[in-house]
Amino acid sequence: MITLAPSANHEEIKNLFRENGMWPGETAGCVIARTGDEVLGYSLYDLTSSSMTIRRIVPDDDLPLADGILRSTLHVAVEHGVMKAFYCGQSMAALAEKLDFIKNKNHESLNIDKLFQSCHGEG
Repeated sequence: MITLAPSANHEEIKNLFRENGMWPGETAGCVIARTGDEVLGYSLYDLTSSSMTIRRIVPDDDLPLADGILRSTLHVAVEHGVMKAFYCGQSMAALAEKLDFIKNKNHESLNIDKLFQSCHGEG
């Protein structure tokens, strides 16, 4: 069974950010997809009281898994009362476009309302 949950392990979060060439700030977090102890994928994000910025989703070539990770990550924002979500970086822009989650390209904003709609590939 696959579980998707935010990591509470600060060392794990720091290590994932650093593995991706990023520095984890005070607002850094990640959602990890696991089956048992095996990590299948994850998201890296920053969450403040007013917005979430998703910096990376790994893997970005498995669309159903990436869709689940993205939705789980956005769910973290909603659980914190945050309804504004953004993406940054070329890989996130490409993935958000493939998954049809872009709200506004100019503002690099994500359509968090899609969280409440069907998953990628369903129809």
